[in-house]
Amino acid sequence: MESTHLLGGSKKRVKIHPHTVTAKYATHTPYSPQPGVHTHFPQPGDDGYDDAPSFEDFGSFLEETSDRKQLTESRRWPRTLFGSRDKDKDTPLKPQAVGGGDGSEGAAKGSGRGVGEQLASFGEASVSASRLTWVGLLGAALAHGCLIVLTRLASERFSLGPLFLLLVRSIIQLLSVVVPLQRGENPFGPEGYRLRLLCYGIAYSLSLCCAYSSLTFILPGDATTTWRLATTALSATLAFLLLEERLGLADGITIAAGLCGLGLVLLPTADETESDSPTDPVVFWRGAFGWSLSALAGLWMALALVGYRSLKERVGVGTALFTVSWTGCVLAPATMALLQEGWSWPMGAPAWGLVLGLAACSVAAFLGMTHALTRLHPALVSASQSLEVPVAMLLQLAVLPQAPSAPEVVGNAMVVLSVGWLVAMKLLPSRGGSRRQREEYEEILDSPIK
Repeated sequence: MESTHLLGGSKKRVKIHPHTVTAKYATHTPYSPQPGVHTHFPQPGDDGYDDAPSFEDFGSFLEETSDRKQLTESRRWPRTLFGSRDKDKDTPLKPQAVGGGDGSEGAAKGSGRGVGEQLASFGEASVSASRLTWVGLLGAALAHGCLIVLTRLASERFSLGPLFLLLVRSIIQLLSVVVPLQRGENPFGPEGYRLRLLCYGIAYSLSLCCAYSSLTFILPGDATTTWRLATTALSATLAFLLLEERLGLADGITIAAGLCGLGLVLLPTADETESDSPTDPVVFWRGAFGWSLSALAGLWMALALVGYRSLKERVGVGTALFTVSWTGCVLAPATMALLQEGWSWPMGAPAWGLVLGLAACSVAAFLGMTHALTRLHPALVSASQSLEVPVAMLLQLAVLPQAPSAPEVVGNAMVVLSVGWLVAMKLLPSRGGSRRQREEYEEILDSPIK
């Protein structure tokens, strides 16, 4: 059905469809009646003008009588968890008779109970997953702390070079190729993402090569602390620039407090500041080169964390571990040749046991960190790993008797408090936050677009 209306030199053509109403306007077109098109509308003063329905009345009439509305109402069931329909809990569309109770009120109460049950289920699942994630992160930090002490023991007791340990560890981790093969996946990543996965593996292996190389020039504790500080700060910056992921205000303040604690750990001791002996230029530049390698290792690790964060939905943890392993097998010998580090094989069962323990700790730390990247911000993951510094300090007190300085104790305490506060904020939400989350969820359920 079509109708044409003349309004001040412009022609309005309305085309009515059972489900849609389309209007087309054309200006400066002379009016010419067309056959078969009704062009008369009641004018003011004519009989029946007041009884003629308006356009809005016609739209509402069309909506009430269309087949689409009937089909929508016939399929309207209360939603349960995961969007399934529950016909047994269907609420009546019309209120009951007087004396029979208000059906809408009962439906509202039932809907409220449904929302509460869904929120409780979602909340329990989310908290459970968050607890597992943070337990894995804390376990990874503990493994990283053990890794620091084992690397130092292997270097001091068995004269094993850090880069050689990295090479042996990468060779052992090649066994992780079994995981993607068992799942029927390509060990080199899915098609279309292999180049990005390769860049991730190269960045991660370069970070390890720089970090292990710095152990030759500076103390292991200083190298580890500098590496972690640079990784946390740069991962927050790169995640914002490359992934547009921002940290909350509370998270930023907590991470900043942890970074200040790491800075206190790096403060020189009293013996180093009060020494009046002239510094050998060779020693100075060796130390400067070691510090630069540690900072560069933090940059490469931040790029690796952000890179896997962008691949989290496409690349599994087993595939990522295999990528890091085979790229490490390529880059570690090249770095050894560049720095002219000799080959020294482990001699005896204790040395091999130490090497195997080192490989096991590295795998556990990698799995905990990489799994957490699928759910958390890269800066949060790196900040939680700052706990490796106080763990290494405690283990060194037990294994290598060496008393820490006062700034080290205060800095490590700040790191522990910041990580503990971060975990508490993530796992213990406030009541106000849960109430606001419930209101937002109810608003989503009530909205016509789901």
